Amino acid sequence: MISIDVFRQIELRVGEILIAERVSGSDRLLKLTVDLGGERRSIVGGLGQSYTPEELQGLQVVVVANLAPARIKGIESVGMLLGVGCEEAKAVALLTVNRRIPNGTLVV
Repeated sequence: MISIDVFRQIELRVGEILIAERVSGSDRLLKLTVDLGGERRSIVGGLGQSYTPEELQGLQVVVVANLAPARIKGIESVGMLLGVGCEEAKAVALLTVNRRIPNGTLVV
């Protein structure tokens, strides 16, 4: 359990996936360029077995925007997409927005 004060420290924002491409040497990892409303970030995610790059382009997704950067396969990843993993189906489903809103909008 975490306190509400700890939860409030997590910054969730809406971002639009502008570019999605496979990471060389991995069938699982995709490098995404995400627009967070005036700021573009690279985010690496293990989505390659559930989505093609073409399926992701243009999607508005929920991003953990204040996560410390990490290096994945030599690529700096600044943020994390929220999704649901299903072991039985061996798939990931991203949390998306059901109506177009400005990129960078805070999720409340």
